[in-house]
Order: sequence, then structure tokens, then C-alpha cells
Amino acid sequence: MRYSGSRPPRRNFEFGRTCVVRPQAKHQATIVWLHGLGDNGSSCSQLLENLPLPNVKWICPTAPTRPVALLGGFSCTAWFDVGEISEESPDDWEGLDASAAHIANLLSTEPADVKIAIGGFSMGAATALYSATCAAFGRYGNGNAYPINLRAVVGLSGWLPGSSSLRSKVEGSLEAARRAASLPIFVCHGTSDDVVPYNYGEKSAQCLSTAGFRNLTFKSYEGLGHYTVPREMDEVRHWLTARLGLDGSRS
Repeated sequence: MRYSGSRPPRRNFEFGRTCVVRPQAKHQATIVWLHGLGDNGSSCSQLLENLPLPNVKWICPTAPTRPVALLGGFSCTAWFDVGEISEESPDDWEGLDASAAHIANLLSTEPADVKIAIGGFSMGAATALYSATCAAFGRYGNGNAYPINLRAVVGLSGWLPGSSSLRSKVEGSLEAARRAASLPIFVCHGTSDDVVPYNYGEKSAQCLSTAGFRNLTFKSYEGLGHYTVPREMDEVRHWLTARLGLDGSRS
């Protein structure tokens, strides 16, 4: 949406409750994990506390409750507004920036020797991948500086907001290209996803790769719908252990 004249008033976003899962062993990494549309941080924390990554602290925030165009204006927890899940759908940059800034703020007080990462499912994955592009550019979409050194990003059953303009933005900056090339990203998608179609996940991974995110792994899961399964989470665990240099996981 374009505005003429003065800028529109900024929206105030009230984020919900944040749940934290403490590490069971030496604290080596902190990962913010983002839920899908209509969910909350508590349900994510219950999933993650059973994932054998003893050196990881998990931070599970809850998105603001807001009207969502996709749901006909019905209010629920959402990281940003979305009208339809498609490449032509206009992106809610203000909502995306507010969520990306909230996530970065949660990670900004972690100890300097702790590696930081972001992951998520569905709309949470979209927000995580958007954060990856902010980390590469060194700024949010609104031009404010991106303040943290992101070390890894995971996106499950999601998509990439702003994919159409990504390549030109990265190619316009040597520093952005350097950061993009060094940031590990793990994207997973089920071939039978009836909420976020498989080809959106696949195209998002291709778009990131073409834009210069060279350290990207894309995994497809035959027959998987819009949910996670233990095998997928196990591969996420192994990938995070390798990319973040964790001491190892408990079997």
C-alpha cells in the first residue's frame, strides 16, 4: 500500500508471553523459535524441551494478536498480516520489521560467547527467513540497523517474504553478499503441504540461493503435510549441532 503526503502512523504491536527452555548442559547457543499462525510460544517450548540439544537455550515468543486478512479479519496471533500465501501477495513490511526487531531484541542480551540463531514453522519460518535477509543487509526493511550476528536460520513449511526484490538488494552491496554467503540456512518442506504449497518453499530456497545465500540446505519430505514429524526435527537437531559447533546431543 502506498501513501501520499505524510507517513502513516506507526502501529503498536503488543507481543504475547515468551517461554524459555533452559539448557541442560553448558550454554553454547540460544535459538529463538517462532510459532505458526494462531499458535503460541508455550506450545513451541513443549516441543523443543524434548529435543535432545542440551547446550541450547530456546526462546519461544508469542506473536501479537491482530486481525489477519487471510482469515477475513479474524484476530489471532500472527507475526505479520497476510492476505494470501502467494508470491503476488503484498507484504506487511511494518509487521515483519516489528517482529524481526522483537526477535533481535530477545537475542541482543545473550552472552558474547553464545551463538545465536532463529528458527520457525510456517509463518514463523517466513519471519525467520525474513530475519536472515535483514541480517545479510545489515538493516531492516525500514532502514534501521540490524543489531545481532545471526549464526544460523531454520525454516520449516514456510516461505520467503519479499522474494522478488531480494537478489537485486544483495547484489547491490558487497558486504551484504559476504554476509549472505556465510549464513547457514536450513529449509524443509513437505510435498503434501495443503496450507503453504510445497512449490513456495522450494522457490523460496531457490530464491535465497540465487541471491547469494550459498550455505543453504533444502530438504523435501515426501507425503508430509503442514506439520512437523520426528524425523524432520531429528535432522534439524543434527544440522544445528554441526552448524553451531555444539558439543553433541544426547541420543
